[in-house]
Amino acid sequence: MAGSRVIECVPNFSEGRDKAIIEAIARAISGVAGVTLLDVDPGADTNRTVYTFAGPPEDVAEAALAAARKARELIDMRNHSGAHPRMGALDVCPFVPVRGVTMEECADVSRTVGRRLAEELGVPVYLYEAAASRPERRSLADIRSGEYEALPDKLKKPEWAPDFGPASFDPRWGATVVGAREFLIAYNVNLNTRDRKLAHEIALNIREGGRAVKGPDGASLRDAQGTLIKTPGRLNHVRAIGWYIDSYRRAQVSINLTNYHATPLHVVYETVREEAEKLGLLVTGSEVVGLLPLEPLVEAGRFYLRRAGKSGGAPEAELLETAIQSLGLDSVAPFEGDKKIVEYAIRAPAPLVSRTVASFSDEVSSDSPAPGGGSVAALAGSLGAALAAMVANLTVGKKGYEGAWKDLDALALKAQDVKNRLLTAVDEDTDAFNDVLAAQKLPKGTEEEKKARADAIQAGYRSATLVPLATAKACLEAARASESSAVLGNKASVTDAGVGALMAAAGAEGAVINVLINLGSIEDRVWADRIRAEAEAVAAEARAVRDRTLEKVRETMGS
Repeated sequence: MAGSRVIECVPNFSEGRDKAIIEAIARAISGVAGVTLLDVDPGADTNRTVYTFAGPPEDVAEAALAAARKARELIDMRNHSGAHPRMGALDVCPFVPVRGVTMEECADVSRTVGRRLAEELGVPVYLYEAAASRPERRSLADIRSGEYEALPDKLKKPEWAPDFGPASFDPRWGATVVGAREFLIAYNVNLNTRDRKLAHEIALNIREGGRAVKGPDGASLRDAQGTLIKTPGRLNHVRAIGWYIDSYRRAQVSINLTNYHATPLHVVYETVREEAEKLGLLVTGSEVVGLLPLEPLVEAGRFYLRRAGKSGGAPEAELLETAIQSLGLDSVAPFEGDKKIVEYAIRAPAPLVSRTVASFSDEVSSDSPAPGGGSVAALAGSLGAALAAMVANLTVGKKGYEGAWKDLDALALKAQDVKNRLLTAVDEDTDAFNDVLAAQKLPKGTEEEKKARADAIQAGYRSATLVPLATAKACLEAARASESSAVLGNKASVTDAGVGALMAAAGAEGAVINVLINLGSIEDRVWADRIRAEAEAVAAEARAVRDRTLEKVRETMGS
């Protein structure tokens, strides 16, 4: 089920004053299909503009290169001055994994972009952070030391030869740093005080860098090498200061969270709350500056639901609402998910699953060939997974089932994931079939056109086969989840688990017959035979799971 691989790119260009140049680079980014430009943030004092865009890795890489080409035309570093450190027209270009992409895959993207930048534009390129070619080049500050003005001499030194491109000074461009890093969340926690010093005291207690150790005379202590001696703060991957925001009439602990996987967002909030209470203060909410991924909010929602004795396997919308309320994310301004959450800001329309039940049913019953059986099969499977999650969620926290709470919490999480994948497949199945119809309409006047059309039709049928196969496998997962909920869950809801298994198995068999009919149009018979065997095995297993579940339902009912 496609559409799940997302990365973000946050390139910094050394131009923050000329609106024509800023807009031209933005147009170059937006002109790449598959990419969504999320933010353009120019700074006149820094003479620097930060662009934020996201999408599938291949598309994001092309957008970064398109932006760099435009900057090559329009930016001349010989005329540049500004408050921010810089060494090139495209100064730094980080790639950030958001969903379905590992850090190493992001590093590979950055290496590819760095190499192509050097080859196409003839400029020196350095790699940093997760893409660094050697440990001493991980830090952006180290690579950028001396900035643009130091490059003529720096590039002559063997130890500063670029990773890609010529080791020669290009006065118009300078040099570029490309790499991969974790998502940085800019996050502020509100306090019921205007005292900046109290906010900064909390910041010193939580931030990774901590605070300087003072001697009896109040002076900061240093070691034999002259380095400040510090007491670390409580949280890794956290940078923080305290400040006062006049428009809010309150102080905040202003935080950069550089790795939300290692230090979750809700842990930051709860730690600030604990430190505030030590000073007699209250936390009154928080805000996210810019965008953030979906994951830290989902994890926060699960944390607060579980703390309340409920299952963490709630629907995504409920998890988000719980996170927003618990973290007070709407305390100073409305929290709009479609604008603040990266995956929501870039998600493609889902014309089928966004319909009402009546509207979807009407569309299926019309004389259009899509949506058809494949989309309906995916919908059936999603309802089966939803029922499995419901039974699990009704059981977690219920007396008499304490021994199963942990397993059912995990089951609910799994079932929600399966449900979401199958809902995505409702539209994917129709899209795949539309690809076949589009290929059949291609011209066939010449031999070349005939071949291109035939190849496109075969590619369309392969996609139209693999999408329902993935649906069938997900429906089998839903059926297994229903069986587990029937065995472990609340006995009063066992019939719901039974209906879930019936729906999931129907979805699996429905998807499989869609696989089989499309295989008839596949010319590669070896591939077709392999897929046929795989699909029929899935259908057989789904039937077996359905039958075992119904047997358990009847046993529990005593009939």
